[in-house]
Amino acid sequence: MLSHLPKQDMPPVGGFEHVRYKRNIPVRGPGGAAIFGGVAAVCAFGFYLVGQGNLERRELQREKAWSRIHLVPMMLAEQDRDAYRRNVAAVAREKEIMKDVPGWEAGKKAYHTSRYTQPNIVIL
Repeated sequence: MLSHLPKQDMPPVGGFEHVRYKRNIPVRGPGGAAIFGGVAAVCAFGFYLVGQGNLERRELQREKAWSRIHLVPMMLAEQDRDAYRRNVAAVAREKEIMKDVPGWEAGKKAYHTSRYTQPNIVIL
């Protein structure tokens, strides 16, 4: 009566061997703490260099400002000399152009005021 039933597979005597599911991967490269420490060190060094660059830039700006402060009187004097030279040349040109007009005074102001206004010189 049991002969017509199919034969069933059974485990070997003593059972199957255990399945190894643990990963045995070798440790490669630095750990997370080492990487974090390296990144922190690089960032700290970068911030240090940025700070040194800011100090240098600030010193250069200060030096530039003081050099301009010391050069302003010389530049103003040069500007005054140039304006005087141009004014003398303009009066000489006016004398030459208006020499035939009787009663013309070269260099005389057109407006009757005691208020000084700097002449506007347009260089073309």
